[in-house]
Amino acid sequence: MPHHTELITLIVGGLVLAFVFGLIAQRFRFSPLVGYLLAGVVVGPFTPGFVADQNLAPQLAEIGVILLMFGVGLHFSFKDLMEVKNIALPGALAQIGIATVLGMGLAAMLGWSTVSGFIFGLSLSTASTVVLLRALQERHLLETKQGRIAVGWLIVEDIACVLALVLIPVLASILGTSGATEPAPVGAMAVAGTILLTLAKVVAFVAFMMIVGRRVIPWLLHRVALTGSRELFLLAVLAVALGVAFLAAETFGVSFALGAFFAGMILGESELSHQAGEEILPLRDAFAVLFFVSVGMMLDPGVVVREFWPFLATLAIIVFGKSFGAFLIVRAFGHSNRKALTISASLAQIGEFAFIIAALGVSLGLMSEQAQSLVLAGAIFSILLNPFVFSGVAKLSAWLEARELAAAPVVPTTGEIPEDERQALRKTDLRDHVILVGFGRVGSLLGEALRQEKVPFLVIEENPEVADRLRAVGVEVLLGPDSPAALLEAANVEAAARLFVAIPTPFEAGQYVEQALKRNTALPIIARAHGDREVAYLQSLGADNIIMGEREIARAMMHYLPRGVHVDTLAQVDGSSPKLKRLDPLTEF
Repeated sequence: MPHHTELITLIVGGLVLAFVFGLIAQRFRFSPLVGYLLAGVVVGPFTPGFVADQNLAPQLAEIGVILLMFGVGLHFSFKDLMEVKNIALPGALAQIGIATVLGMGLAAMLGWSTVSGFIFGLSLSTASTVVLLRALQERHLLETKQGRIAVGWLIVEDIACVLALVLIPVLASILGTSGATEPAPVGAMAVAGTILLTLAKVVAFVAFMMIVGRRVIPWLLHRVALTGSRELFLLAVLAVALGVAFLAAETFGVSFALGAFFAGMILGESELSHQAGEEILPLRDAFAVLFFVSVGMMLDPGVVVREFWPFLATLAIIVFGKSFGAFLIVRAFGHSNRKALTISASLAQIGEFAFIIAALGVSLGLMSEQAQSLVLAGAIFSILLNPFVFSGVAKLSAWLEARELAAAPVVPTTGEIPEDERQALRKTDLRDHVILVGFGRVGSLLGEALRQEKVPFLVIEENPEVADRLRAVGVEVLLGPDSPAALLEAANVEAAARLFVAIPTPFEAGQYVEQALKRNTALPIIARAHGDREVAYLQSLGADNIIMGEREIARAMMHYLPRGVHVDTLAQVDGSSPKLKRLDPLTEF
């Protein structure tokens, strides 16, 4: 094959095979992600037939990581990052420590050196950016509290890995490739200096983005948008995402992913953030597929047979060990079982940084190729198992919530329990009121309208800062993270006049719909949705009215058609349920 066609062959072969195997996986009710990984195994060097270029594939995959992190940054403000720092920073560091110790324990059982065990354990400690974000996006969890914690956790892990990649060569120079245990005389100073220098570079990059990037990036995108050229706007978005990522890596020594995330976060403050996200979506998904293909190419299926028990132990550390540690950490910070389980499931896999750390360890003579093979096999199988882990976690979370609700004691009227706990469980005195779940972009507009019309209402919200602001203006608030059943019970759902579910995540919204109807079968329920599948899901649970943004915009625009075309014509055209009428939340009380 001519050398100049290798890139084309890789892209065509990778995408075509990923499509075929993804379709087969979907047919057998597996995640398409499983098919993408199998496509990589087929084109990898360990299986017969066509072998894709192993140097080009990871570089293309890195573009997918950059675009993915840029997209996440668009919807993740600096305020969101600061909001979760108290749990993400200590939690991520503690979880890295737990996984590293577990890896060192397995290494000791296999007779490896302490240094080799340290590098091996460190490789098992960091989750894959692509897998974590794809899992959260597919389940509409990215904008939830647990989703924000998981992303913040990921950012801390990313910074820790950048620091590790700088320190590992220093460790090799101190110990030598033979793994000597006696440190060089200047070892401590060298390590301290390297840590300070790396942290200084990260701080310098963040400062650069907050001072310079915050002014230049939105201004540039705004100027390009004024040209009216969609092609130029797409190029500008790509130039910002890839350019800042490259600048971050080459100038400041931080990872491509971290640079792209901050670029997206800066642009996210602009009114053009939504348009930018829409423009890069197809490219992001295509390159993310190539990431999974490149991961599959690394797997030697024979290692599972040759090193079966060490492989099984490695996989157990990744899927159960470090994720259980994350669960305990999140619970220790006072969050619910549901949030802790979601975060631990998100972290129950490893990816790109594991490959980089393991490869660096082997190249410096600090870790054996056997250990690297176990890391690669553990990574791929943990990615394969991740959808099943999420499914199991959802069932376990529902079971635990049902058990906690059944065991919940009756709230006493005397001072038998602390005041803060009694306040959290006390049922509201409101009757014939509106229950508003979520006080974000949609919920806040509804809440303001209800206040102006003097309609009695109560808000269920999981953000303490939002809850404090609402209480300051006299709005009654129930603060999570209790189960939807417990919160609705405290909201006196049996006597409520209407329930508005304004949160964007269909799974959590469905729980509120289902639990509300168990207690008040006649309660009118209004929920929001982003697509037809979400509409169908919420309807199946009993929601009376599901408002989908695109449809409501179309109905509003139809008011300007000539000859008085009725707005309900749209429901007849798109075949939607007659229940999907235009609803005025105020005049029908």
